Amino acid sequence: MAEEKRGFFRRLADGLSKTRNNIVSGMDAIFSGFSDIDDDFYDEIEEILVIGDIGINATTEIIDNLKKKVKKQHIREPKECKELLISSIKEQMQVGETAYEFEKRTSVVLVIGVNGVGKTTSVGKLAGKLKDQGLKVILAAADTFRAAAGEQLSEWASRAGVELISGSEGADPAAVVYDAVCAAKARKADVLLIDTAGRLHNKKNLMEELRKINRIIEREYPDAYRETLVVLDGTTGQNALEQARHFGEVADLTGIILTKLDGTAKGGIAVAIQSELNIPVKYIGVGEQIDDLQKFDADSFVNALFLTDADA
Repeated sequence: MAEEKRGFFRRLADGLSKTRNNIVSGMDAIFSGFSDIDDDFYDEIEEILVIGDIGINATTEIIDNLKKKVKKQHIREPKECKELLISSIKEQMQVGETAYEFEKRTSVVLVIGVNGVGKTTSVGKLAGKLKDQGLKVILAAADTFRAAAGEQLSEWASRAGVELISGSEGADPAAVVYDAVCAAKARKADVLLIDTAGRLHNKKNLMEELRKINRIIEREYPDAYRETLVVLDGTTGQNALEQARHFGEVADLTGIILTKLDGTAKGGIAVAIQSELNIPVKYIGVGEQIDDLQKFDADSFVNALFLTDADA
């Protein structure tokens, strides 16, 4: 397990190299270039965080936090601010104790997101992950609009060794969810994982569809713990933030899966989303393999971003 974690940290550190070049090299220049901690010093840090897609809200909070720490600890040297900045970013990103409560209870996890962000792949990887933790998982292929989605999910289901409930192409997604709920109850599944169609351009249809699915779950499975995760593509930066905002208008989001963090210069968006929307990033993906999706860990993420020794 420790070996797997270390391997993932290495992949994460490699994947975040472009983001790191975007943020950290500039930071180091500030820490070594300034002789005083003054407004210009803070302005420069702020600018680099915003350019690194960390977002205005998160950046303001990080800078305010940094100023408080500098004052409290009577710090005079800009160089000494680096560790304080790192800890301020970590504090912004903690997911909290209850983030994975659904793993401990009989639960239904609804996964939403636009096409092309890695949604179906993430559902398959998450199914494998939960199965490896000893949980009984049933997958529901409720994305019936995209022919390839069902086939893709079927492949992941057999790779993960979990049962898949699906309907024919164009079938009513709510009917698939109904069948899946019946199967989950009959087979005493720990987690029912539902892949839904990803359409944002027609928000009205999406809202209606999600409403229908939610009604069925509430009626047929009232005691199940509910989780709604939105999958976002880390390479799209601020656009991912906008998508999360739109999905938040049609669904009660409880967490985010951030994919494609390998090779993006916009990895800072993980900080922005959490701060702007107050929705925690719960999983991150850095590749195609089944173990390339991992629980989000703020310390590891920020250590990988700044390449500190704590996790290396």
